[in-house]
Amino acid sequence: MDSLERLHADIIACRACPRLVAWREQVAVEKRAAFRDWQYWGKPLPGWGDPQARMLVIGLAPAAHGGNRTGRVFTGDRSGDWFFASLFRTGFANQPMSQHVDDGLQLHDAYVASAVRCAPPENKPTPAETAACRPFLERELALLPTVRVIVALGAFAYAAVSRLTGLRPRPAFGHGVEVAAPSGHTIICSYHPSQHNTFTGRLTGEMFDAVFRRAREIIDDKRVLDCSQ
Repeated sequence: MDSLERLHADIIACRACPRLVAWREQVAVEKRAAFRDWQYWGKPLPGWGDPQARMLVIGLAPAAHGGNRTGRVFTGDRSGDWFFASLFRTGFANQPMSQHVDDGLQLHDAYVASAVRCAPPENKPTPAETAACRPFLERELALLPTVRVIVALGAFAYAAVSRLTGLRPRPAFGHGVEVAAPSGHTIICSYHPSQHNTFTGRLTGEMFDAVFRRAREIIDDKRVLDCSQ
């Protein structure tokens, strides 16, 4: 039988995409000056969080000097700072920041993953690379049977989530867009907490928090049946 542990091992061992393998390993050797003393992870990143989560959050891919360095998605970069601070404010995390895998961060009722598991050059995976990672996401969702809400961070993640849940045609992406998928899950869209969006004010802390507060409302609604039923 499949398990999250087996899935994690399969993801970490994956070398299916030569361009991504070369890039993630090059970054891990060259490093960024600020992190020259770090031993970079330099491998694909499995998802992580609460195995009984009712909310699944999906991003694009690990950051070259964030997750690709720390070994945990959304950890150690500016996007992660915004992300975990919002999860903390909305009750899904026990602390507002994550810098490394042993920093004590715990997620409650939330699980975090990415559509592509290796850091891609310029944050732009190819369609073939995205397709190669899709089975990992499919297995992940199957192994998280209590998930009711899937939050898609950005249009790329929304496209991946739509394929994952059988949503066709999909409504146009927009911050706060909420869609009922054929799989029984509710999809909520959010702008990605990239520096481009947060520095320009396109995404504010209140806007980001509103997405996770809405997810909480849905998963706590006793009238909504579990997707596993």
